[in-house]
Amino acid sequence: MQKARIKLSSVDINKLNEICDSIKDIVIKTKVKMSGPITLPTRKLKLTTRKSPDGEGKASFDNFEMRVHKRLIDLGVDERALRFVMRVPIPEGVNISIEIME
Repeated sequence: MQKARIKLSSVDINKLNEICDSIKDIVIKTKVKMSGPITLPTRKLKLTTRKSPDGEGKASFDNFEMRVHKRLIDLGVDERALRFVMRVPIPEGVNISIEIME
């Protein structure tokens, strides 16, 4: 049986959860088999910079962190369901990739 694997990633977890919920609603309407959304490990990108621009004064630092959240959804391949999933409005800042697997 074929299945579609949907990979989602975003910095904003609320947008990511919204898309997952809308895909769940489509799955419930079309009665397709679904597994997920599976949470993948969050990637933390850290950056440490010195507060003082000229190097004089106290050695104090700023820490910045960006978190990339990821989700994985597997769907049974149904042409109608995939057409609905393609029409889901994807907000800016969310990356999505759909693969068809054997």
